Amino acid sequence: MSRSVIENQKVGIAICAGCIATILLVYTFKKGNPTSTSKKLNEDVIDSAKEGSNNDDSANKSKSSTPIRSASEKSNAEEEIATPTTTNINNIPQGIDDKVDTEKKKKKDELAALHVQIEEIDKRGRKLFKSKSYMDAAIVFTEALTLIDTNMNLQDSESTGSLDRQVVTLTNNRSAMYEKADMADLALHDCDTILELDLSHTKARVRKLRILESQSRYKEALLEVCAIQLLFMQNNRDKLRLGIPVAPPVSQSKIEELMGHILPGEIDFQLDKIKTDSINGRGKSFLPSKHTIVSLLQSFSGYNSWMGSAARDGTLENLTSSIDSLEGEVNAERVNLLLKRGRRYAYHRNFEKCATDFEEALKILDDDESIKKNLDGDDTYARILEWAGICNHLKNDLENALNCYEKCSVLEPNNPEIIVKRAGVKMDAGKYDEALTLFDKALALDPAAVDALHHRANLHMLKEKPKEAKEDLLLCLQLCPDHVSAHLRLATLFMATQDLPNAKKHIDLAENLDPESSEVHSYRGEMYFSEGNLEEARIAFDTAVECDSTNAAPLVNSALAIMNTAGKGGGPPEFLEAISMLEKAVIVEPQFLQAYVHLGQLKLSMATDLTIAKEVIALYDKGMTYCKGADDFREILSMRILAIAQVEGASMLKMETLNMQ
Repeated sequence: MSRSVIENQKVGIAICAGCIATILLVYTFKKGNPTSTSKKLNEDVIDSAKEGSNNDDSANKSKSSTPIRSASEKSNAEEEIATPTTTNINNIPQGIDDKVDTEKKKKKDELAALHVQIEEIDKRGRKLFKSKSYMDAAIVFTEALTLIDTNMNLQDSESTGSLDRQVVTLTNNRSAMYEKADMADLALHDCDTILELDLSHTKARVRKLRILESQSRYKEALLEVCAIQLLFMQNNRDKLRLGIPVAPPVSQSKIEELMGHILPGEIDFQLDKIKTDSINGRGKSFLPSKHTIVSLLQSFSGYNSWMGSAARDGTLENLTSSIDSLEGEVNAERVNLLLKRGRRYAYHRNFEKCATDFEEALKILDDDESIKKNLDGDDTYARILEWAGICNHLKNDLENALNCYEKCSVLEPNNPEIIVKRAGVKMDAGKYDEALTLFDKALALDPAAVDALHHRANLHMLKEKPKEAKEDLLLCLQLCPDHVSAHLRLATLFMATQDLPNAKKHIDLAENLDPESSEVHSYRGEMYFSEGNLEEARIAFDTAVECDSTNAAPLVNSALAIMNTAGKGGGPPEFLEAISMLEKAVIVEPQFLQAYVHLGQLKLSMATDLTIAKEVIALYDKGMTYCKGADDFREILSMRILAIAQVEGASMLKMETLNMQ
């Protein structure tokens, strides 16, 4: 969907914005004090922290949190390797009866001697490590591992897996040596070996993340980040549930950095897919919601004029009967009737059939130029071109939309409204400078062209130039004080600067002009939301939905208000109610991408098993079918990438759920 169309679809302030760094939603609420809807698993930067001192890789310590360093940062030499846990004869259970089997006692003595031998080899390895002879140290650790491998038969139930622990520790030490010697593939192989033996071995997972990142294997690195975060949440679930602050092991900046590498390529892939599908005739064409279309049509001063013409054209029944009486004959009369019926369909908000009629009318004229001279009125062809341009624009067929508008401009070179519509197409194509030139041209023709001022203000807002936008809107209202949309856009600018009294003033003026406007009540809800008055915000959003059930924005915002409000007795919010609101928004307007983003985040945070989590990925896939450009893909694709990494990370850790509550 185009940006100019989106401007009439979305709410005016950023309360619908999602965060690409959100991995899971962890909700905390204090009695009488509702908190924000979501906490990220990745808030504090700990990038430069050391890997940990007294590096004992026993089963308990391997589960502790280890801060993530950058890929280029090397570990502290004194902290990188661990001393294997030794087991001397005094550590072996002594409750062996005098009658114990001689072979069993012999095996026990041999195991104790083996541990002593491993300790001696380890000392040699550590000495080489301290002298920075990393490959020589790796060879020595390999010697110890080989020794263990050939004597695994000495381990039994009484030795409680002591050799297995030695293997993990020595393999981790060797992996560290390989990494320091720039033998990344060997280091990575050892990390995988460790994780096969101990899924929760944080040091190996952190090293694997570091190496993958250094090799530009960013998707795999993100998977390790999610695994580290999930382990952290599992080990700290009680503190998280109680709202006790715990510094996460992975910083938000690290996740954003990885996503910065992954996302551009994924967006390009999706855009290439759209282009290929279009070339092969598989491209999808769809119209936005009725609310969005009506809002866009009403933003032009010619709205009341064509609505009046449509009312005078006759009923749909009579127009259809007249067309049917032609029995398929293709002539000027048919084109005249298609214009009237198409316009009448728009009057009744049946935009699919409206688009079909104008498409047929234009095709007839393109196929037979001679028919044009027999059309009723001097502007019939121009109006067909204008309506065909509108319909193509709504379907995001920017090339054909611009073609229609430009032909219309040739017929009516002094019509500023057509020039403004051409500028709208340029905006949606991301050609802001060309759009600005067209707006200036329209205003040169007619300095009082409120359409040009209003839509140029939208362009300034897209370009983050609030001062220029405000100037255009104030002039627009000076010329046309009853311009409802200009009042609401101006209210948006005031809300963005926390000037709530002026925001309220313009919302009140807009409501006086159109008390049944869904947009007016939706904007009022946003204002209350920004004040923290969530109860009044919900009432306003509910009123907006009552005024127009096809407006998805207040449904989404109402869900956000619910998610920010403590439940009964100061408990958690009514998440199921919020989910219901978001699901309605997706049904009402399938193209409203923010609904998918928030719904997916909320469902993912509440998923009781990975099957439900996978359904969230399918939800994002559905939303992506309505994306048309890079801006559309950016947030929902980010959420999809993170969701996949979470599900795969949980599967890798043999977890059955992402929900740590």
